[in-house]
Amino acid sequence: MTHRSRQHELAFKSRGGPRPGAGRKRSGTRVRVAHDRRPEHDSAHPIHLTVRLRDGLPNLRRDATRIVVTRAFAAGRERFGFRLTEFSMQSNHIHLIAEASDRSALSRGMQGLLVRISRAVNRLWRRRGPVFADRFHSRALETPREVRNALVYVLQNARHHGLRLLGFDPYSSGAWFDGWSTNLAVAPGSPAVRARTWLLREGWRRHGLIGIREAPRSRDFPGGGAMP
Repeated sequence: MTHRSRQHELAFKSRGGPRPGAGRKRSGTRVRVAHDRRPEHDSAHPIHLTVRLRDGLPNLRRDATRIVVTRAFAAGRERFGFRLTEFSMQSNHIHLIAEASDRSALSRGMQGLLVRISRAVNRLWRRRGPVFADRFHSRALETPREVRNALVYVLQNARHHGLRLLGFDPYSSGAWFDGWSTNLAVAPGSPAVRARTWLLREGWRRHGLIGIREAPRSRDFPGGGAMP
């Protein structure tokens, strides 16, 4: 009995420091996007953007959903100095590559685009309420290599998740992309816009066009969790 009493006293003797179970409870296992002020943005650098759906919503990779989301892309693709150039839809998240004149243009353009998408899918799914789980994640692309890696990651993200595709992903902007190494006809009527920055228009091509079966490589994204 004496031995147990000593152990009990020692366990609660110290003060200060973190306690198990203390503090704000997590809403899930995934790390959420920090609500810090976004850094200033250089208009010469394209941006890779990721936004996630709330848990429990339908799969984005359905034909009806693809149609309404693509229409939302077309309606909000160029506003407030924000320009959407590439995209892909996965089951519960969306990847975008865009250009923006500054930080404000990025925030306003993305806010408008996500509102359009939310309204479109809520009408389709016959529901109300928030669609996206958190703020969008953004990463500036500052070199030709970074831009090429991001293009592969976005356009071929379905392959990253293990899906087998015969050609380009129909849930991406691959049909309108003109940087495939295979001689594919570019479809008319793109829901995105053509790039204006040198990095996204020409610079990345110095490292080679993108193979239609090329898959993203984890080593090209040292941040790990930053690229879902």
